[in-house]
Amino acid sequence: MTRVAVTIPGRPDPLTIDDDLFSDLRRRHAGAPDVTPTRLVYAATHVVMTDAYAHADPGLVAEHIDWPATLDLRRRVASHGFGVAEAMDTAQRFEVGWPIARRLIEETGRLAFPHGFVAGAGVDHRDGIDGPDDLVAAVVEQGRLIRAAGGIPIVLPMAWLPQHDADADAYVDVYRRIAATLGGPLFIHWLGPMFAPDLAGYFPGESFERVMDADPLAIRGAKLSMLDAELETRLRRRLLPRNQILLTGDDLHFGGLIEGSGRPRRWTRIVDRDVAVGDFSHGLLGIFDAISAPAGIALRCLDHGDHAGYGVIMRACEQLGRVIFEPPVHQYKVGLAFVHWLNGHQTNAMLPNRLDRERSRDHLVRVAAAAAAAGAIGDAEGAAERLRGWAG
Repeated sequence: MTRVAVTIPGRPDPLTIDDDLFSDLRRRHAGAPDVTPTRLVYAATHVVMTDAYAHADPGLVAEHIDWPATLDLRRRVASHGFGVAEAMDTAQRFEVGWPIARRLIEETGRLAFPHGFVAGAGVDHRDGIDGPDDLVAAVVEQGRLIRAAGGIPIVLPMAWLPQHDADADAYVDVYRRIAATLGGPLFIHWLGPMFAPDLAGYFPGESFERVMDADPLAIRGAKLSMLDAELETRLRRRLLPRNQILLTGDDLHFGGLIEGSGRPRRWTRIVDRDVAVGDFSHGLLGIFDAISAPAGIALRCLDHGDHAGYGVIMRACEQLGRVIFEPPVHQYKVGLAFVHWLNGHQTNAMLPNRLDRERSRDHLVRVAAAAAAAGAIGDAEGAAERLRGWAG
């Protein structure tokens, strides 16, 4: 274990980095008997850029993706017991385009992670959508590609629907037809306007509940990214009787939502995995990109009934989430890349389209401090050296 204090100009107190912060909990549960994980959790991962991108046209994303580092990041996350969520918003899906997303999906599929992967099925391979029939066909086409790669499709929000003022019946009809044509298992993604303003008013009325009712054998659950813990708790309880699960996308309150109330009530089968069903959320989160090491320990604590140990770790991880996901929320990927750069997992902290330029120095200093407090730094001396050089 190494503990290093870093003095940063403008910060009143040194920043302390301990690279084995939760070692007691890790050792305690490392020797415990293996049990079936009680939570299905996917980490949504970002894209790593080459150093040469610093001097390139920011629009030349495809030419400057560091594919070995990008895939190593996914291997690292999977090594801590997570599934991988591919080609989602965390990978800047709505910015990098379908050719890159397709390669991410296919490369991740070839890695055959033990906890599997999900990937976003959308319509961005089409130049335009002519109507509901075309919308359904486009999503099904991507969903079949994901399934062929070994993943579970998660139906991404379709901006065409709010852009055309679709009513609740139209939403239900489109999703019902996707499920009937694509078959299961699949998940539905509800992404709030804090992540994508063009999705304001998505799922009008009770259309979300009606979509989930349409075909529970195919639609096995949903990812909710509304940052509304009360809404999430209400919806997951509604899904519970049909063995549908809710994957939390709430990067601010995920610790409490995943813990929920009590042990599993029963188990259901999704592909080749037994998945616990109860009054708790599972997870599909961008924040797990940065906290897979400490969160992996926390989830093992939870599996063994150590709620106190789980809480100690997850409270610190939630605090990091609150910093990284400060408004404007969509810039959260900057903090994820910065934490991996501090850890030496990538040689720079750049992002596609240079989104990394959008956060302030003060914000990133607070990210570093919260990451250290969450046990998300695995190389204290290396991180301290990088931080000193960056901070001047």
